Amino acid sequence: EYDWTVVARYAPGYAAYVEGERERLGETHPLFQTQYLLKTLAGGGRLFSASQRAQLQGAHARLRSPVAGESYVAGLDLAGEAPALQEKGHDATVLTIGRVTRAGGPLFPGARVEIVEHLAWTGERHDVLLPQLVDLLREVWRVRKVAVDATGLGETAARVLASALGESRVEAVKFSAERKSRLGFALLAAVNTGRLKMYAADGSAEWREFWRQAELTHAAYRANATLNFYVDPADGHDDYLTSLALAVEAAADAGPRRATGRVRDAPSW
Repeated sequence: EYDWTVVARYAPGYAAYVEGERERLGETHPLFQTQYLLKTLAGGGRLFSASQRAQLQGAHARLRSPVAGESYVAGLDLAGEAPALQEKGHDATVLTIGRVTRAGGPLFPGARVEIVEHLAWTGERHDVLLPQLVDLLREVWRVRKVAVDATGLGETAARVLASALGESRVEAVKFSAERKSRLGFALLAAVNTGRLKMYAADGSAEWREFWRQAELTHAAYRANATLNFYVDPADGHDDYLTSLALAVEAAADAGPRRATGRVRDAPSW
């Protein structure tokens, strides 16, 4: 077996391609480790190392309302609505708002996302919650795109949001083993390349819960090169991390707006 560095000595084109993948994914990314460095990964462990959590920490302030001229995306992880879920410890519906600041550029393809707000509801009835979500996404933050957990009951919510915001602005994500794996790998790539940052510490319950889940989330690498990420039920839930992964997904094709148009011919006089 020969890793990519050996092959690169004889194939410059392949060397350039793998170097691009290293810049895109980060050298610690599981796909780079297994596909190009030929390393075997342990079957489990934490999703984020201490170093990766340090990379995820940003210096920007949390926002309670949008700033004119900025571009936003969102990730929405929907929870159940039963009254019993209002008890402490049950999962929440979490809306993560991210500011798309710039495209990653040739070295880091993809948008750069700064998480600027978290909103969470526990046990809220969906018929009450959906009008509020429509207002927040369409009228307040005016998101360019929102990725929604459309698994189970979430499918109806995704349809309602698509009707209100427009289908092009809503991505319904139905979770399967393969789909969740893609979200997890994209999330890791965004962290590894510095394209994803969390707002600075503000001491809020949302900030604390986000970092608690970031530290406790497990990664399970399967033999078919797929990834599962989760928080052990004994430790709580992964709703903030799932919402984060969905926000990264929403930003994948929603980079900052660029001016377009045509320069008119100069007058002849």
